[in-house]
Amino acid sequence: MTEDDLDRNRRHFLTVATLVTGAAGVGAVAIPFLSSLNPSARAQALGAPVEVPLGSIQPGEMVRVLWRGKLVFVLRRDENMLASLPDVTDELRDPNSEVVEQQPDYAANETRSVKPEYLVVEGSCTHLGCAPLEDFDVRPAEGWGGGFFCPCHGSKFDLAGRVYKGVPAPTNLRIPPHRFVRDDLILIGQDTGAA
Repeated sequence: MTEDDLDRNRRHFLTVATLVTGAAGVGAVAIPFLSSLNPSARAQALGAPVEVPLGSIQPGEMVRVLWRGKLVFVLRRDENMLASLPDVTDELRDPNSEVVEQQPDYAANETRSVKPEYLVVEGSCTHLGCAPLEDFDVRPAEGWGGGFFCPCHGSKFDLAGRVYKGVPAPTNLRIPPHRFVRDDLILIGQDTGAA
């Protein structure tokens, strides 16, 4: 082997070693930089969709979750709750959900839901934003068909989140965008692919 061949081999080795070291350095710098572009946990909590497993919710029960800093109710209605919805129609301000901004198109129906059994509604009174309390017991003698009651100023909503006439709240409770990922899982905050 000549001295020129030896120099050429050394240069080749040094070039390859420099390239490998440089690539490792670029990777070491790029990984934290690219990770910094991901939203923080706080930012994700403020805007990311929220998964709600439905398997443990019994008929007549409700769970509360936070999405974008808003309280969201997920109510699993039983047969009696669903059957009572037409009974209060004449007492409601917007029984057909005609205020379009209050719900997506797929929830503009009597049950205001994708699947009648499940109501997904923002837990914020449309009067001044108070959190309504659930009162699902139907009491015909008192004129109460079950639903949500806002203790702050007396607004009432039925079991589909529709507002009663003669109360301060001007519109129905809002329906957030949502979809069923599976029969036992709802994704709140994203409705692409909703039925």
